[in-house]
Amino acid sequence: MHHLFFQRKNSGISLVETVVGVAIFALVSLMLYTTFSRVFATVRAAQARVNAITLANEQFELIRNLPYANIGTLTGIPHGVIPANQMFNRGGMIFVSTTTVRNIDLPFDGVASGTPNDLSPADNKLVEVEVTCTTCRNFRPLTLSTNVGPKGLESASTNGALFVKVLDSVGSPVSGANVRIVNSSTTPAIDISDVTATSGMLQIIDAPPGTEVYRVYVTKAGYSPDRSYERTATMTNPVTPDSTVTIQTVTQPVFFIDRTSTLNFSAVSPSCSPIPNVQIHMSGAKIISATPDVLKYDSWMYTDPTGMLVLNDVEWDNYTIMATSTTHELAGVMPLQPVSVTPGSTQNIQLVMVPINTRSVLVTVKDVATGLPITGADVTLEKGGASTTLTTGRGFLGQSDWSGGSGQSEYTLADHYQSDDGGVDVSTVSGAARLQDVLGLYTPSGTLYSSTFDTGSVSNFYQFLYQPTSQPIDTGDSVQFQIATGNATSSWSYRGPDGTGATFYNSTTTDISTVHNGDRYLRYKMLLSTASTTFTPSVSDIQFTFTSACVPPGQVIFQGLTNGTYNITVSKSGYVTELDSVVVDATTPWQEKQEVLSP
Repeated sequence: MHHLFFQRKNSGISLVETVVGVAIFALVSLMLYTTFSRVFATVRAAQARVNAITLANEQFELIRNLPYANIGTLTGIPHGVIPANQMFNRGGMIFVSTTTVRNIDLPFDGVASGTPNDLSPADNKLVEVEVTCTTCRNFRPLTLSTNVGPKGLESASTNGALFVKVLDSVGSPVSGANVRIVNSSTTPAIDISDVTATSGMLQIIDAPPGTEVYRVYVTKAGYSPDRSYERTATMTNPVTPDSTVTIQTVTQPVFFIDRTSTLNFSAVSPSCSPIPNVQIHMSGAKIISATPDVLKYDSWMYTDPTGMLVLNDVEWDNYTIMATSTTHELAGVMPLQPVSVTPGSTQNIQLVMVPINTRSVLVTVKDVATGLPITGADVTLEKGGASTTLTTGRGFLGQSDWSGGSGQSEYTLADHYQSDDGGVDVSTVSGAARLQDVLGLYTPSGTLYSSTFDTGSVSNFYQFLYQPTSQPIDTGDSVQFQIATGNATSSWSYRGPDGTGATFYNSTTTDISTVHNGDRYLRYKMLLSTASTTFTPSVSDIQFTFTSACVPPGQVIFQGLTNGTYNITVSKSGYVTELDSVVVDATTPWQEKQEVLSP
């Protein structure tokens, strides 16, 4: 026993004890390092602050010893001998000193454009020195200021004043807006950068006179910019020309800025399928010069392969949008044009695209009082006795060819369908479905089931329409349909116009039962029959109308038009019928007509 105890006592330190010891040592070392680092950082920050204060005081000592007339910056107003920006090295730290000098209009003898009107408003000067450290961590800029007055009485001014006013979209002042004023006609050139006060105003007192020589730029982070413009051959009449300053007068240009917005574009088909690589042209209503008008915003851009485009930093305005691709043209915009963009908003803009079909006219119908789209208005386009009527806000899908045969579950190929019972002939007559001819006699009946149509989103359904090319004169309901809808594509329950399976759609135009509303997918069942084996019914075209998330409200598009003048008739119950016309020719393959209805 004593021998064993002696061995344990002299066996040394175990591995666990070593690891614990090292961990404690590392923890203590880390704590000491962190403490020393913080102490050194505090000391360095204090030293940087002391250096900044010393540097600012040095600048003020130099300014105090200057003649009053020389107190000003080299490129500013008042003009003087002080550099606006200087760089210094103090103890290995790099500092930047920014000096701003402004003339101050004191109220003891009146103010410029006030009562009484002070014709010599440069009563004294405000000097501000801001020191920043470019190599210091977490350094807060140091700002010191002082007023400097002249020794003698002021003399009559030979200069004027420039008061820059900055407002937002509703006319409220914008404080903290960055204003840059440039006058290149003086020697040296004037180049001032400052910010507006809480009143939205930046006052430049005692500015040298000149005609349209002061270029003004106004910016603020997160805001749209504004500026003045020089008169040129292409900008003959700027809305905000460069400012003019005259002797002993105040010039007060006004600039408008506000928060920018984001626009999310999506280009889709009427069934919500993305349309890739759409070219978008967007132009605003604001102009920067008139006669001829020069738009402030006029730009082209493209959606990505998924039909999406995110446009940031958009200024508040009313925008007109045009969209096209190599295969598709615009069939509607949601919201309606012009698209009103409000400050600081994020807005979704949906561009509904359809395949290009020669010449087209998009008709948009609005309410005169609200400007909102009117859905359910009948729009008729007529030329030479032939007319077509479409209903605003309603999309349509359909089929006019079945010659591709059966076996297609989803409606992707326009001439295919799901299945039939063998009694339907889809190949003998092009673009028609009829009963099968067996040895010169038609089968008594036949049934065809369509592929699944996708409206793109949950929808409301309105009318079921079909066009028979011929009907047996000796039978009654030789063409009948039933409709099945759902939000899944696995099971189908076919119903008639009363919402049950006991009735059939057997008129060429029939309202669809409301039982189908709220569904996305649709199939139809076509039933053909004849009482005489020598006659067959024939169907050439099937359509159903609906509204969904990708059907633009208040809009319809007429395609495949020929050259000439078309008469437009727009009618809706409760509104006065609107009559108009549109000229279609080769120079306008696509155009939009806006019709406004009054109650």
